[in-house]
Amino acid sequence: MSDNADLFIDDPAPHVRRIRLNRPEKRNALATPLLEALAVAVSAADDDPQIRCLIVTGGEEVFAAGADLKEMASKDARGGLDDPRPALWGRVRGCRKPIIAAVEGWCLGAGNEFLMCCDLAIAGAGAKFGQPETNLGIIPGAGGAATLPRLVGRSRAMRMVLLGEPIGAEEAVELGLIAEAVEKGQANARALELAEKIAGRAPLAMQQAKAVVRSAFEVGESQALSLERQAFSLLLGTDDKAEGVAAFFEKRAADWKGQ
Repeated sequence: MSDNADLFIDDPAPHVRRIRLNRPEKRNALATPLLEALAVAVSAADDDPQIRCLIVTGGEEVFAAGADLKEMASKDARGGLDDPRPALWGRVRGCRKPIIAAVEGWCLGAGNEFLMCCDLAIAGAGAKFGQPETNLGIIPGAGGAATLPRLVGRSRAMRMVLLGEPIGAEEAVELGLIAEAVEKGQANARALELAEKIAGRAPLAMQQAKAVVRSAFEVGESQALSLERQAFSLLLGTDDKAEGVAAFFEKRAADWKGQ
């Protein structure tokens, strides 16, 4: 159902949209056209009332190996300031619905920055995560230096960014960069399993839970607590809340409507 050759898009389960990066000859490098196509696909899923959870994945050996170096080589300081990419990254980060990254192989530079835009990440054994931009005389430009320390801590972020050294899947779990490490080749299957579970839960609650948890990294605790209480109070007035309570007492599965 994709109309972009660099993406393969399907719905592998009810209410689940899967987006696969399909640029193997470029190791799924997130050149601006591919990043734009990805942002459009994420926005379309976010706007689709039938979709409740997204999966983004890549190839068997490479999730995404960074930005397109040929494209970057042509940019100067002015080109960096006029770059449309920050707005594209913003569209991905602004997705209201949970996004799961399923990673096999290399996840570097812009690929790792995209991973940090997601809400859960599953990786196969042997996957590698890194921010190697300083090897090229630059620094990360989409969260690799700003967001990474919030997830893995100052010291490890400094090591990854200053030395450009990747980490493996098990260490990424220990540091909180990803949620789970599974057997090689099983990241997509596990991501789909989790996506189906999320899609089977109350849609509005999933969206508000995502928003509040993410806000905890962006605002002070008192403001985060206020946002949490506001979201909690709003959900009390939804049809899904009434349905969830009724289903609990009637010992049956809830029929969520997202209302």
